[in-house]
Amino acid sequence: MEGRAYELFSKADRNVFIKVIPGHFATKHSHVNYCVDMTAVKSQLFDAKAAAKLLAARFAGTPVDTIISLDRMKMVGSFMAEELAHTQMSKNQNIAVITPEITNDKLLLRDNFLSYVKYKHVLLLTDSATTGKDVNSVVEGIRFYGGTPVGAAMVFGGKFDCSVQTVKLFGIDDIPDYSSYAPVDCPLCRSGVKVDAVVNSYGYSKFV
Repeated sequence: MEGRAYELFSKADRNVFIKVIPGHFATKHSHVNYCVDMTAVKSQLFDAKAAAKLLAARFAGTPVDTIISLDRMKMVGSFMAEELAHTQMSKNQNIAVITPEITNDKLLLRDNFLSYVKYKHVLLLTDSATTGKDVNSVVEGIRFYGGTPVGAAMVFGGKFDCSVQTVKLFGIDDIPDYSSYAPVDCPLCRSGVKVDAVVNSYGYSKFV
């Protein structure tokens, strides 16, 4: 499977890249014909910092008090906070980066995290959002807890409606034949194509 992989570089900074593997993959909400591997962005210092700089630049004029970081994106979130802290809107601000729980696809804030969201301007950071289901659920959760969602940033994203500004480093347009299907409607399954791997925010696990 890895032999089919290729690297996709950001047009803005070639230090930011993702690996793309064609095949048949199962995610939490859908079946897709590409696995998007963001391990380098999430795990390596220089890669994470370069990605954070690109994302933060798109929110330079936005007040941000807190970044909610999901899906192992906390290193990128920390670098984003550092970048945003030097912008005019957030000058020298001690921006919080938190990773709250997601339970039954809903944002759950324990009492110790409430003060970082209530009455605060909150930016959501995640690795991937193709259907928009999780992003919209968290944005709704931020409002439920009394915060003001100011945007959603992601490494890879699809086309979906969202009530806040969304920023992505890579999109489905960068993979022209990228397709996502509801599991019950997956044409690959109907054609008898086996699932190569299960994919989540930690990576992929191949079927033998």
